[in-house]
Amino acid sequence: MPTKAGLFIVFEGVEGSGKSTQSQALTQRLTDGGHDVLLTIEPGGTPTGLEVRKWVKTGQGITPLAELFLFSAARAALVETVISPALADGTTVICDRYIYSTVAYQGHGRGLDSDTIAELNETATMGVLPDLVVLLDLPPDHGFGRKSDNELDRIELENDDFHLRVRQGYLAQAREEPDRWLVLDASASQPNLSDSVWNRVSDMLAKT
Repeated sequence: MPTKAGLFIVFEGVEGSGKSTQSQALTQRLTDGGHDVLLTIEPGGTPTGLEVRKWVKTGQGITPLAELFLFSAARAALVETVISPALADGTTVICDRYIYSTVAYQGHGRGLDSDTIAELNETATMGVLPDLVVLLDLPPDHGFGRKSDNELDRIELENDDFHLRVRQGYLAQAREEPDRWLVLDASASQPNLSDSVWNRVSDMLAKT
C-alpha cells in the first residue's frame, strides 16, 4: 500500500511577525506527538537556497526581477530535493515562507507583474501547494520593533510604504483562499498563537 502523503504547512508574515517561533513550536508539538516532521525555510534548506539567502539579504545592485529569479531558483531546489520527497514519504513538512512571500514582496511590494510571478511560482513548485497557510498578521512597524537596526537586511530596510504593501498583499491572498489560510493576530501571546495553530492542525490530522 502506498504511503499517505504528509501534510504541508506554511508560515507567512511580515518581518518580525514570529514565523520562526511558531513554526518551531508546531514542529516540536508534532514531534512530541510521534509524527514525522520536517522544518525548512525559504530561501534556504538546500545549498542553493543558502547561497541565495546570502545574496538577496545583503547583496548590492540586485534588481527586482533578478531578486524574483533568485528566489524562484532557491524554491525550485527546495521543492524538488526536500519538500516533495518528504511529503511522498508521509512526513509533515513545515516551511517558513513559500510562494506567498513572492506574491507579497516581489508582486505587491516591488510591483512586478503578477502573471510572471504566478508562472514562475507554478514552475518552481511543480504545482506543490500547502494544505494550510498560517498568516501571522502584524503591522510592519510592530514587527520591526522586535529587531534592532543592526539586524535589518536590505529588504527589511525598504521604506514603510513598501512593507505596508507587502502586508496588504498577504491579506489579499488570504481573502482569495479562505479555506487554505489561517489568519492570526500576531500581537497575541506566543502560547495563544501556538494553541490556535495547533487546534487547526489537529483538526486536519484527524481527517487524514
